[in-house]
Amino acid sequence: MRRNVRLEDISDGKLYTAQDMVRADCRGCRGCSACCHGMGSSILLDPRDIWLLTKGTGKDFEGLLAEHAELVLSDGIVLPCLRMAGTEETCTFLDREGRCSIHPFRPGICRMFPLGRYYEETGFRYFLQVHECPKKDRTKVRVRSWLDIPDLKRYETYIFDWHSFLKVCERESEGLDGDSLKILQMYLLRAFYQTPWDGEDFYGEFYRRLAQVKEKLGL
Repeated sequence: MRRNVRLEDISDGKLYTAQDMVRADCRGCRGCSACCHGMGSSILLDPRDIWLLTKGTGKDFEGLLAEHAELVLSDGIVLPCLRMAGTEETCTFLDREGRCSIHPFRPGICRMFPLGRYYEETGFRYFLQVHECPKKDRTKVRVRSWLDIPDLKRYETYIFDWHSFLKVCERESEGLDGDSLKILQMYLLRAFYQTPWDGEDFYGEFYRRLAQVKEKLGL
């Protein structure tokens, strides 16, 4: 999801790599769950998020949609996002104590917060969102430690490749009529989300699917 804002208006003006130190550590949030409320449809879920959530919750994709996720239109492509429920627009994975019930396998956007991604030609770097987290006494932490994602380099490559693929799909969809666009959107949803992810080698399976979809679409 693109944001039509200037980086200098929402960040500390710096770009970070996984090896850099950044003032993002909330030390367990200490009961705060502000970032789990009122997020609208901004917590988009990539295929790896769904792979982890289905493993962690025991629910299939349709099961997640029934309670914890919903489909939204993002830059012309239909994608799942975390659902916010109730008058306070609370993430449905938040427990009664205001804690994340899926913390070990939470989505990538949740892991980053309050960081964001700044995409460049051959990859991306991270930036610190200065207006999103209400905690004022955050301490410095290394970005890779904050993310806590195994095989981070491979993950970052995957995220960039997925982002680049969605950009191509967005561009290709601009000239399609309503029926053709719907067929494309449903095909992508089925290929990367509805079809179960089997086994432990997510990245291998993802790139096999990606190659098949690109061949099918002539990309």
